[in-house]
Amino acid sequence: MAPSTPITAEDRRRHWHPRGTLCAVCRQPTRGFGWFDPHRSKRPRPSVWFCSMPCQSFWTRLARERLTMVDLTEEERAAVTATMKRVALLMDEIGWATPLADLTEAQVRALIEEAVEGFREAMSDIARAQTPEVPF
Repeated sequence: MAPSTPITAEDRRRHWHPRGTLCAVCRQPTRGFGWFDPHRSKRPRPSVWFCSMPCQSFWTRLARERLTMVDLTEEERAAVTATMKRVALLMDEIGWATPLADLTEAQVRALIEEAVEGFREAMSDIARAQTPEVPF
């Protein structure tokens, strides 16, 4: 039997870090803050990942409040409202009388990007406002 190469810390980190995963709150790329369900013994355990400690704290608080609720939270409703304002500005440029079927691919892409970016920014701002600063 050939001697095996020892597993390094970098190898272990590579296996658990969710490369390419987006933050569960604001949809930015994750940076190693995560959560998994400690009560599930079956693998893979349900997990979510975050870009920062404020997003992780925000998600944890919401998870405790709603557990299995599927309706939008007040924070998500506020984020949708903020997003509507951004999308409305773009629709002013496109023209409100333009039917959706007549939009170009670039216009549809711009609308979707504006909606996603607006929601992400609003949720990130809400999470930062509701989470105290970390002292380090």
